[in-house]
Amino acid sequence: MIYTMKKGLIILLAGAGLSLNAQVADEGYPISPVPFTAVKVTDHFWGQRLKASREVTIPLAFSKCEETGRYTNFVKAANPSAEYKVEGYSFDDTDVYKTIEGASYLLQTYPDKKMVNYIDSILTLVEAAQEADGYLYTARTMNPDHPHEWAGSKRWEKVEDLSHEFYNLGHLIEGAIAHYQATKDKKFLNIAIRYADCVCREIGDEPGKQVRVPGHQIAEMALAKLYLVTKDKKYLNLAKFFLDKRGYTERRDEYSQAHKPLLEQDEAVGHAVRAAYMYSGMADVAALTGDTGYVRAIDAIWDNVVTKKLYITGGIGATNQGEAFGKNYELPNMSAYCETCAAIGNVYWNYRLFLLHGESKYYDVLERTLYNGLISGVSLDGGGFFYPNPLESIGQHQRQPWFGCACCPSNICRFIPSVPGYIYAVHDKDVYVNLYMSNTSEIDVKGKALKLIQTTEYPWNGNVKIDIASRGSQEFTLKLRVPGWVKGDVVPSDLYRYADQKKLSYSVKVNGTPVDGAIDKGYFIIDRKWKKGDRVEIHFDMEPRVVKAHPNVEADRGKVSVERGPIVYCAEWPDNDFSVLSAFMNRKPEFSVIDKPDVLSGIKELETDAQTLGYDEKGRLFTKDVKLTLIPYYAWAHRGAGEMAVWLPMDLSAGRPTMPPTVTTNAKITGSHLGSAVSSINDGLLPKDENDRSVPYYHVWPKEGTTEWLAYEFEKTEEVSFTSVFWYDDGPWGGCRVPESWTIYYKDSTGAWKPVENQGSYKTVKGQPNEVSFTPVTTKALKLEFKSAPKYASGLFEWLVE
Repeated sequence: MIYTMKKGLIILLAGAGLSLNAQVADEGYPISPVPFTAVKVTDHFWGQRLKASREVTIPLAFSKCEETGRYTNFVKAANPSAEYKVEGYSFDDTDVYKTIEGASYLLQTYPDKKMVNYIDSILTLVEAAQEADGYLYTARTMNPDHPHEWAGSKRWEKVEDLSHEFYNLGHLIEGAIAHYQATKDKKFLNIAIRYADCVCREIGDEPGKQVRVPGHQIAEMALAKLYLVTKDKKYLNLAKFFLDKRGYTERRDEYSQAHKPLLEQDEAVGHAVRAAYMYSGMADVAALTGDTGYVRAIDAIWDNVVTKKLYITGGIGATNQGEAFGKNYELPNMSAYCETCAAIGNVYWNYRLFLLHGESKYYDVLERTLYNGLISGVSLDGGGFFYPNPLESIGQHQRQPWFGCACCPSNICRFIPSVPGYIYAVHDKDVYVNLYMSNTSEIDVKGKALKLIQTTEYPWNGNVKIDIASRGSQEFTLKLRVPGWVKGDVVPSDLYRYADQKKLSYSVKVNGTPVDGAIDKGYFIIDRKWKKGDRVEIHFDMEPRVVKAHPNVEADRGKVSVERGPIVYCAEWPDNDFSVLSAFMNRKPEFSVIDKPDVLSGIKELETDAQTLGYDEKGRLFTKDVKLTLIPYYAWAHRGAGEMAVWLPMDLSAGRPTMPPTVTTNAKITGSHLGSAVSSINDGLLPKDENDRSVPYYHVWPKEGTTEWLAYEFEKTEEVSFTSVFWYDDGPWGGCRVPESWTIYYKDSTGAWKPVENQGSYKTVKGQPNEVSFTPVTTKALKLEFKSAPKYASGLFEWLVE
């Protein structure tokens, strides 16, 4: 490890080597996880990810915590002053806790004294910021008279809204437990316990206490974990209290899953990250208390997601309006939100449901999320991050080095190092093999150590070897998960189906001899007395498959996606010298699998014959035969901005022909308020109706009631006489409305702007093109000036000029 000193703190710059993590076993579950310290990954695929996390992601997160004042907030809270201006977000403290959590996971297998000292120096700041009664919330403590604008005038006043006091508690506990397990040092754990005790004293049904629930959930699952570590049931009771009271307090809305009591809920709604964390907490409480009402409720909600609200990538959350679940079957592609944090929450949730029920279907969803919609959220080098993870793009989506609201990067910090802990689980003498990746492990099976060595090139092929390396003999039942994609199930529902006629198979051998085992809850069972040197060989057929969505998924109607094993593929611009959005799949596609060890950290490309559709300059439709190359979805957006699509047309009704160039195709766009989405005004994509948010749009929010302008500067002098504007209006809830008025100007030969001579009025109709014909002008530039309605901003999908 390489370190330096900065501002009195030891700051991590880079690291080397590979490290894993450990976690307290959820012994209250019917099935127990294998401790993270018992597994060491030797896998190329995941080894690369873990190395990037150790060398880049976590050092970057620590440096950002200092650079953006996260550490300074704790220093200020230890020395409060009315002079401090409380800035940033009310949950900025959690970035520190999450990064320490991820770094602690790395320490559990590869101890590093310098890293331990660095973390300890940060914990000294955190400890000093804690108030005498345990309350820890720098957004208030640094300036109690003028706290953060979201904090409220007193404790818990806005905890159901935006203060995030309980959210901070949740991440504090999660980080503290990881640090305790890694170092056996209780410094961080004691800080977390003091804050948890503070909340226990002040929140509850008893006289003198307040009835409050978290605005942003996570405290529920964290408190359940704290109960398992301390054996103090008050923490489990508080977790259940938070769930029991949801829907009964002042806050009652779908956004925060508080629209009705939890036991009455059967549909996933609202903010997807909050929901996934809450559903994980519900699974915790169901298992640890035996409350069958929570079991029924969480099973019903899970069924709703996998049958109607799950993306093919395992992502959840369809819309940026509230970063939320959409309606049933509402799964748009280009505007898909699929927040990285929501994917992580989806893994947590399905993991807990497996531990509760022991069925492989939960791991089928977990694996799909893990290999696609989750790791797409971080670049291969560990230094770039997606907040949303769309399934289609025209180049407007690129990973960023960090975010002001840094929940996704810091969540990646803590999640990637935890992956080894998801491979195995145990129950009595049953040993579950849930994920396939090369590793060595030492598992406690009924008090006796079982050493396993797993060797595989999964997810690139389906061959797996598991060697028994324990001394002596041992009787146990090996339960091998047979992935749903092998059995012909895309997901555990009819939301997606394989549209080809392929039938994949699998085989299992023990010491070279084929074995027939029973299948129980999706697991191939081998029950025998094992000895050192025994070898299990598994083969899963792995071929490219064509997938269709349920016909109710409008966005995917007439389209197909392609996957191989657990990997979902996409078409991206660098591999194809044509518009991938105009690509048209053959009815019976055949694929070549091409090994590309030097591309995108090593991938398997897929290649198939296809066609493109387009209009020529006379408006005639034409086709062109092409070779279409597909790459793993997780690896897109590493080679510059451009087109990408997961779902590709197979039916003519879903085709998107390329259009001939127009006068605006290569025009330079200027304006009074430019943003990253301004290119959408001439991308040729129109919404199907006034409520369609699936195509890109431009807006000037938060500038309200102002007069703004956009202009096209043409490559050469053009004669134009027609324009059409499709205004963006997200009423009644959003902040954009059609403008009060608009005007078109052209630039004359002297460079002055003059209004065109209209042959019709300037309309401002929502949900349709607003067309204006005018006396032809010869010009090098055209300007669109618009005046926003009072208290609202304006926006537009498309500005066409002819």
